Amino acid sequence: MTSVKNSSTDIDLLAALPDSPDAYPQKLDLVRTRVLLIAFDESSYRGASFLDDRVLGPATQGAWVPLERAASAARLGQHPRPLHFILHAGHVGSTLLSRLLESTGTVLSLREPLPLRTLADASDDLDRPDSLLSSEQFMAVVETFARLWSRGYPGTQAVVLKATSSSARVAPALLRRDLGSRAVYLNLRAEPYLATLLAGANSAIDLRGHGSERMRRLCQRLASPPQPLHALTHGELAAMSWLAETLTQRELLHAMPGQVLAVDFDDFLADMATAMARVTAHLRVATAPGWLAQLAANPVLMRYSKAPNHEYSPALRAQVLKQARHEHRDEIRRGLAWLETLARSEPAVARVLQVDAP
Repeated sequence: MTSVKNSSTDIDLLAALPDSPDAYPQKLDLVRTRVLLIAFDESSYRGASFLDDRVLGPATQGAWVPLERAASAARLGQHPRPLHFILHAGHVGSTLLSRLLESTGTVLSLREPLPLRTLADASDDLDRPDSLLSSEQFMAVVETFARLWSRGYPGTQAVVLKATSSSARVAPALLRRDLGSRAVYLNLRAEPYLATLLAGANSAIDLRGHGSERMRRLCQRLASPPQPLHALTHGELAAMSWLAETLTQRELLHAMPGQVLAVDFDDFLADMATAMARVTAHLRVATAPGWLAQLAANPVLMRYSKAPNHEYSPALRAQVLKQARHEHRDEIRRGLAWLETLARSEPAVARVLQVDAP
């Protein structure tokens, strides 16, 4: 990225920051207490599958500004939109749902903004001596970014932020700051989740990359720690990931039932019109007359949501899962057996598996 150092860009971005998404807060640096602002536009949001470093390029204009200046600008915003969330366990259709909501023409979709990951990591350290932020400071930063994420374009009636899977642990702070905010929480039952994760070409990297944080989160919810991360097979690691994310989902549903809607992705695909009617009603997203009736012909369903230049469909997904169940049957069995063994000594796991049973 070309970081613009002259003051004119700095001033232009800060001037736009209160009300225009064209000044996008792409990174949060809590060590240096600063925010990276970049110049963005509506088509860039639509084109971005992920709002991470992949949105940066040689022509990107941006500048680092002090966090307090960004916070002051955020407080000046005059036209906030309702801010809602897509939470998920990973690889369960969250990007597809984000793009379908975006296709209503009334939603600005933010897909996996990096500062949310930073806030999730910071939330893990709160009340510890090594935390960079007090609880009050943390909530002040959450408020700043919630205000910035709430900006929209003239046609934007609501903003829907799709979180990174592991960032769902910060959802309580986001939802409590505004009881009008709502969330859709996507997940799968254990067996299709394991098949989905093991089918991915980069599944080992993905599972190991999130493994440490998920294991820490899981240990907080169990009476005794399970086998250490390094001792788990690939299938057991996938099962541990499912369990950590599912327990997080169930806790949030119990704590905020009116604000959070649980959606099983297989059920979603089986009857998308009904599922999208529930989702749009829950998020209070307006749709044009006939939009739901024409959902089956929506072009979003024919492309791979994370890489729209590739074709994809529910039928192709079914083929991929069938192949994964054949190629990875032993690891899927190991993962399911790991869950069943853990359930014998952990009532919380037993309850999850009982609900998960088809």
